[in-house]
Amino acid sequence: MGIFVLKRILAFSAVLALLWMTSSVALAGSITVTDMAGRSVTIDLPVKGIVCAGPGALRLIAYMNQTEKVVGVEEIERDPTGRPYAYAHPEFKSLPTIGPGGPAYIDRGPDPEATLACKPDLLFVTYMQGQNANKLQNKLGIPVVVLSYGDLATFDETVFDSFRLIGRIMECNDGRADALVEFFTQMKKDLFERTAVSEHRQKVYVGGIGHKGSHGIDSTLRSYPPFEFLGVKSVVEGLKGDHIFIDREKLLEWDPDVIFIDGGGGHLIQADIEKNPHFYEHLSAFKKGRVYLTLPYNHYTTNLGTCFANAYYVGTVLYPEAFKDIDPGKKANDIYKFLLGKGVYDDMKRSFGGYGSWLPMH
Repeated sequence: MGIFVLKRILAFSAVLALLWMTSSVALAGSITVTDMAGRSVTIDLPVKGIVCAGPGALRLIAYMNQTEKVVGVEEIERDPTGRPYAYAHPEFKSLPTIGPGGPAYIDRGPDPEATLACKPDLLFVTYMQGQNANKLQNKLGIPVVVLSYGDLATFDETVFDSFRLIGRIMECNDGRADALVEFFTQMKKDLFERTAVSEHRQKVYVGGIGHKGSHGIDSTLRSYPPFEFLGVKSVVEGLKGDHIFIDREKLLEWDPDVIFIDGGGGHLIQADIEKNPHFYEHLSAFKKGRVYLTLPYNHYTTNLGTCFANAYYVGTVLYPEAFKDIDPGKKANDIYKFLLGKGVYDDMKRSFGGYGSWLPMH
């Protein structure tokens, strides 16, 4: 082999090596984002493995179609009861756990040792204070990104920014975040338009709302999103606060025409009826059979899909003519299929009872 040929081969090899190094740097880039706690977080790309901690963090990842990258879950996620995303992803049960989870761990985060044993590239958390997220990030040595649903136990469009943030970090180039925003926005518009020209005169109330656990008839929301979407005002609207434990005697005073029972608290209300039947016998809605069961609105924070499914069901009860084309169970399944890729209404129904008149046993 001549010296000239050898030099050309060496030069060509050098060019190939340079190209490989350049491409490697490009593939192993990074991104700096501002999370929902206002923190600047730098993340190496691509993100191949993630874990989620805090109320609803895993739900957002499921909505964004990123569950295949989840390498560990909180212990609380092993029981899917009340959470459609967990019914749709039974594989969560077989993943290693990163700690107990639950509201008590919001600012503590998952167990560091268990988390690192899963070898994640990134931890998504919800509702964690910025300073606590910084401490956790320093302890784990991996990026910690705070997501948010906005105000706790409501439907807040702040969650749209969480979708977009996840999309940037996980390099979702399929427009999924925008599709989710459009889906929820269009449902709100549809619900509003169906009831905008209808007059509603009935007094309504929703009880049994979950809030950091299950509660009875006295647990409610001043602004219950399914009511808000329909332009319906609850009898508690004039009270202060958002989640409220009302004085039971006030419920007798208000005497709603229609009462909706959140399925998450239905078992507690059933037990209360057995202990205090006279209280319920004095409520017109119970006497006239105008008590209706809804699916759990709050289960490890707001079940966003269920929130809208409940709104369509409430619409069929209060505005039957405007919602005559809606089959509540089918509509719920349509919503779940878009969000999760699978209809899980029957799973929710088996756990809590489906949409319909609530006839507690005496």
